Amino acid sequence: MATYEDANPGRLADLFSNLALDFTGLFRKEIELAKAEASEKVDVAVKAAASLAIGAVLAIGAIGVFLAALVTGGAALLIQLGMTPTAANFVAAIIVTAVVGGVAWTFISRGLDGLKANKLGMERSANSLRADAATLKESF
Repeated sequence: MATYEDANPGRLADLFSNLALDFTGLFRKEIELAKAEASEKVDVAVKAAASLAIGAVLAIGAIGVFLAALVTGGAALLIQLGMTPTAANFVAAIIVTAVVGGVAWTFISRGLDGLKANKLGMERSANSLRADAATLKESF
């Protein structure tokens, strides 16, 4: 009784050879996809870092430039309301620091949120590689 292999002795070897080449090509494409996805994630990280930098610069600028003017204005207002100059300067400085710190923290929080690991994961590549591995297991 003749079998399939007897009729086509090289055919089975060719099929396995082609299968190996197909999987090699598939994994090369997966690597290319992973590189493209990593590049996208780097762009996300750069934008998040830029947001952090903007927040930091604004915080420093706000403290350096606006603090003196706002503290002076607040102290003047508190002195008009009957506070001593020393107490008025202290209270005005605390108020200005709290407001400027809140604005700065808003920008810093936004930047930190953009850098969280779950936003930088390479889900498409990982899912595709899992599917390829499952297909490979089914083939053999």
